[in-house]
Amino acid sequence: MINVSILGFGTVGSGVYQIINENNKELEASTGRQIRVKSILDNRKSVNPDIAAILAEKFEDIENDEEVSVVVETIGGTEAAYDFVKRALLKGKNVVTSNKALVEMYGSELLRIAKEKNVAFLFEASVGGGIPLIRTIGDAFAGEVIKEIDGILNGTTNYILTCMTEEGQSFEEALHKAQELGYAERTPEADIEGYDTGRKIAILSSLACKKEVKFSDIYTEGISKIEKVDLEYAKQMSMAIKLCGSATVDDNGDIAAYVCPMMLDRDNPLYMVKGVFNAILLEGNMLGRTMLYGSGAGKLPTASAVVSDILSIIKLGNNRLPIEWSEERAKVLPMDKTSHRYFIRFKDVDDKHITRCRRAFADSEVIRLEGLDEFAILTGYIREKDFNLVSESLNDIIKFIRVR
Repeated sequence: MINVSILGFGTVGSGVYQIINENNKELEASTGRQIRVKSILDNRKSVNPDIAAILAEKFEDIENDEEVSVVVETIGGTEAAYDFVKRALLKGKNVVTSNKALVEMYGSELLRIAKEKNVAFLFEASVGGGIPLIRTIGDAFAGEVIKEIDGILNGTTNYILTCMTEEGQSFEEALHKAQELGYAERTPEADIEGYDTGRKIAILSSLACKKEVKFSDIYTEGISKIEKVDLEYAKQMSMAIKLCGSATVDDNGDIAAYVCPMMLDRDNPLYMVKGVFNAILLEGNMLGRTMLYGSGAGKLPTASAVVSDILSIIKLGNNRLPIEWSEERAKVLPMDKTSHRYFIRFKDVDDKHITRCRRAFADSEVIRLEGLDEFAILTGYIREKDFNLVSESLNDIIKFIRVR
């Protein structure tokens, strides 16, 4: 018998409970062991009556229960979650979490403690929801040197941009629709300002370079300033706008990592990723590029990734390939050292102004939308530092979006 305790009974925690109960026979057939949820810690006043009999009064009840070998953390945040997870590991219990903020902030420490205690700290569900990203990097790519990670890692923002592109909605209209459907939180800042994607890129970068990468070191820009007219320009150029997270590891192990809206052309595999789906491109030095695509969020896809980690603990024990990075902090290069093409909108349509702007960016083309008193140019590849210097000398820039 494998006894599991769940910390938190919100969306993901209740999903884990549902899967373990409804698919119990399949899980036992897969592992040869019966799995049961022995206890649940939930601080809400009103809870599901189905779990009343197994509610723990306090964390100490779980911490000191020698029958519990796996603790599932789905509380969220970094205060109580960190305290509980660290204590569980120090007690010699395996821990599975879906908490990206916890892994990004304390992952190196918790991985070290787990290794010292000869237990597992697994977090597949913290990055790609139901997409097996962590396992792919840790297992399938174990013999590779990861050179680049690039992808759409947030289903909420991808859904909003899809609505704006295909239904002509404003950002506010698309966000409201996402909230009505449960794709966006009432307070959606973490999603729309890119923080969620930034934390995920930090975790994936840590795995790639084997050093600690902090979200606070990653340039992060969200989609709240994207307008319908930006998407109209993109459509005219046969492009799509996506919120992308990217990380490149150089030969010294330094990271160029950022999160921002990007214009993607039709040749980019991420161009066709729509709705709440996620997709990640991984590039290894030998294998080349591989793309993983699937449902990146939601109750059951995320809970399924948690249960998959539980099964890994039961079936493989200490025979798993190690998923870890050191506590040495990686060097993350500043954004001005990256290079991109740029889409730039200008207010004035005077011919002399258009000519001056084109000359400022030698390899560029002009894009016009009928009926608008503005124009745009698409540049060639420029280092961001140089782009910023040139931009400061030009007047009437409305905005710019990076182009891949």
